[in-house]
Amino acid sequence: MSTYSQLAVIGGGPAGLRAAEVAASAGLQVTLYDGKPSVGRKFLVAGKGGLNLTHGEPLDRFITRYSGPRQPAEIWGKLIAGFDPAALREWAAGLGVETFQATSGRVYPKALKAAPLLRRWIERLRGLGVRFETNHRLTSIDPGNPYQLGFSSGTTAAADSIILALGGGSWAKTGSDGAWTSIFNNLGIACNPLAPANCGWEHAWPPRVLAAAEGKPLKNLHVRAADQLAIGELMITRYGLEGGAIYQLGAALRAMPEPAIAIDFKPTFSHAQLVAKMQSVRRDFLTEARTRWKLSNPSRAILARKIYRDADSLAREAKHCVIPLIRPRPIDEAISSAGGVCWNELDDTFMLKKRPGIFVAGEMIDWEAPTGGYLMQGCFATATRAAKSAVEWLRKGGL
Repeated sequence: MSTYSQLAVIGGGPAGLRAAEVAASAGLQVTLYDGKPSVGRKFLVAGKGGLNLTHGEPLDRFITRYSGPRQPAEIWGKLIAGFDPAALREWAAGLGVETFQATSGRVYPKALKAAPLLRRWIERLRGLGVRFETNHRLTSIDPGNPYQLGFSSGTTAAADSIILALGGGSWAKTGSDGAWTSIFNNLGIACNPLAPANCGWEHAWPPRVLAAAEGKPLKNLHVRAADQLAIGELMITRYGLEGGAIYQLGAALRAMPEPAIAIDFKPTFSHAQLVAKMQSVRRDFLTEARTRWKLSNPSRAILARKIYRDADSLAREAKHCVIPLIRPRPIDEAISSAGGVCWNELDDTFMLKKRPGIFVAGEMIDWEAPTGGYLMQGCFATATRAAKSAVEWLRKGGL
């Protein structure tokens, strides 16, 4: 059995759903295919943390959060201008979902749930005429006019244009397993290997550190990797470290031949100020630092790996505590992934240069961003660009 559409959207995550919405709103006949029995599975997993939709920081800072090898200059300024955080909040409001900005700047639905928003979104898409074909895992794309699509179910489909929004390589159980890279290899499209991003890193803690600090947060830190600085928290785990601060440093750490971070446990005090607070201390420096520096127990546990004979050496370590890292955690544990379709394979419209009429959106492209709403905003923005481009391409006659 074969179906035909003006536009086939492959992938039912946030990017795919948004692309289908934009295209259907413009009057295209759209079919959305997904390999799982239902769409939006990664969206629902993200919702377990409250569904961080976007971030409220100034746009000039916002657009610097995105990175990727040989990423076109100014690309994110243009993408976010096309669908910015205010537009995303307005979009949610249009679905009857109110949002709020937390003190951190992160923006969430007031209900802190993904399911109500997803349900209303799907209802809107059905109302726009979008046809859903689930349990359709893409296996091949064959050139033609129209393009021919093959699925693992044995069914086929034809489409004048295609938007691919198959995600990266994290959370494979949701369908985002990176298997599409083999299809792109067959099409001759260059992709950088998928790698874990926004993930924990491994470090072999001594048993005494784990006994004192496992599962406890390290707060208000400055953490560096190479020349990159992250401000935030870390969490000591049995296998190493988790937390927003190390997530922000993923790209820098992956580029280091011997990855390591340097932690400043007391960023609001200089080395000299810390030493001054210990002027009368002649022994038990780390014990005294607990009260004089208000040093937390997890911080003390890490610093206790060394012996300090004076306040100066303890202060130096507290300001620059180097933790060597072994490797990132497996990609399937990561919140997101780096790698994907190389930027030089895409034109300004997000169409594949070698395959006219095929557009790409979301995490399939080689970009990454920290947690905090930037990932979701990036998926919406790239999908909006790809869908508008597909509409324009088809209106001009396509192939």
